[in-house]
Amino acid sequence: MAIPTDLVDTPIFGREVPPTWWAWPSLVLSSVLAGLLVGSYVVAPARIGDDRRARRGGWIGSALTYFAVGCPVCNKLVLLALGSAGAMTWFEPIQPLLQVAAVAVLAWALRRRLLGEISCPTDLKEVHA
Repeated sequence: MAIPTDLVDTPIFGREVPPTWWAWPSLVLSSVLAGLLVGSYVVAPARIGDDRRARRGGWIGSALTYFAVGCPVCNKLVLLALGSAGAMTWFEPIQPLLQVAAVAVLAWALRRRLLGEISCPTDLKEVHA
């Protein structure tokens, strides 16, 4: 996510408005939450439950993070909806709120996903060996 939002500078993507001071910390926090959520799905395929809400929460939280840390005038959807003046006047001020919502949704999805997890199965013979 840091490459297409041009937080990591590459010749492929550009950014018209410099990143805010909170872009990197919020991207790291969202990445940790999304990574833990994705990691909760790395089990035997037979054990994966069908928790569509948590999956949707992961997608929504990641999309909100993308819009929150991205350049307001580089985002084609925002430009189509609001124009460049509207992107700077209306969209840029709500980006921190989008990030707060992204973290809340990702934390909710992770909590929902982990509610059924009580402990990992272990073989006590291997632990004491």
